[in-house]
Amino acid sequence: MRAMFAALVSGLLFGLGLTISQMIDPSKVIGFLDIVGDWDPSLALVMATAIPVTALGYAVAKHRRLPVCAAEFSLPTRTQIDWPLIGGAVLFGVGWGLVGYCPGPAVAALGLGNPGTVLFVGSMLVGMGTYSGLNSLFSRQAKHA
Repeated sequence: MRAMFAALVSGLLFGLGLTISQMIDPSKVIGFLDIVGDWDPSLALVMATAIPVTALGYAVAKHRRLPVCAAEFSLPTRTQIDWPLIGGAVLFGVGWGLVGYCPGPAVAALGLGNPGTVLFVGSMLVGMGTYSGLNSLFSRQAKHA
């Protein structure tokens, strides 16, 4: 129950931060990516504040034996750059640049009731489900080969 409450509070704070910084507005992201037009640096400012906060969180976690609301830490362990990582990053970047949403801000923006946002999140969920299904299928086939 404690972990669920922590996840809820974290999600609400994240969504509030996205809303206050206006990152749930796709035009802000597209304006940031438009470096030859009417460039909007606000996303860079949001990142410039988010990165040190994240670094601080990792530094604190590094000195703790156990997390507060979980049995163990779930920190990244892979350091290898491979083709699935590159392909996923490219696909994410293209989608982000074309639409102006990434998953977190899109979910936070659902509360605005914009049909385009609902379509984006629905498409994102279909894509995630398709990837998960195909990945499971290919993993099973590789084990039996």
